[in-house]
Amino acid sequence: MTSLPEDPLSLVSEDDRDAAVNRLQEAYAEGHISHEEMDKRLHQVLTVTTHGELVSAMVSVPAEKPATTSTVSAASGWIRRRGAWRVPRILKVESAYGKVDLDLSRAVIEHPVIDIELQLPYGRARITVPRDATVEIEDLRSEWKDPRYKPRRRSRTGGPRIRISGAMGYGRLKIRHAWR
Repeated sequence: MTSLPEDPLSLVSEDDRDAAVNRLQEAYAEGHISHEEMDKRLHQVLTVTTHGELVSAMVSVPAEKPATTSTVSAASGWIRRRGAWRVPRILKVESAYGKVDLDLSRAVIEHPVIDIELQLPYGRARITVPRDATVEIEDLRSEWKDPRYKPRRRSRTGGPRIRISGAMGYGRLKIRHAWR
C-alpha cells in the first residue's frame, strides 16, 4: 500500500483504496486470510472514508512482498513468454543476437507498475500489452531504429503501467495493444 498521511482523519484517495483492495486479494491468494475474512475486509475498505478507518481495516494483514526481479537472457535464439505466465515487478531481458516476444495480454500481472529493461545489441523485440495498459518508453535508447508504438486513442483506466527502458542496438522494438 502507498504510504498513508500522518493525519488519520484525512480522506482516503482512490489510489489508497485500490492499493488496499489489491493487498487484500494478494493476502487471500497467499493463504494469509480466509475467504470470509477477505469479504469482510473488502466491505470495510470500500466503505471507509478516512485513513484511520483504512488502517483499522488493514490491521493484521501481512505487508506486501518486496518487488520481484527476474532476468531472462540468451546469446541467440528466441526469448518467448506467452499465455498465463506470472510477470515479475521488474523484468530484465538480455539477448545478444536473438529475438524477444513478450505477450502480456493473458499474463498474470500482480503489480500496478511493471518495469521491463531490454538489453538487445542486435536483436529485435515485440511486446504485446493488455488492452487497458499504459506504456512509457521515454527511457529506452535506440541506436538504429525508433521503437514502433502507437498509443490507444481511447485508453481505459485501471490497467497496468508498463515502463520500458534499456538499450536497443540494431534491432527494432514493436509494441502493440491486445485486441481483447
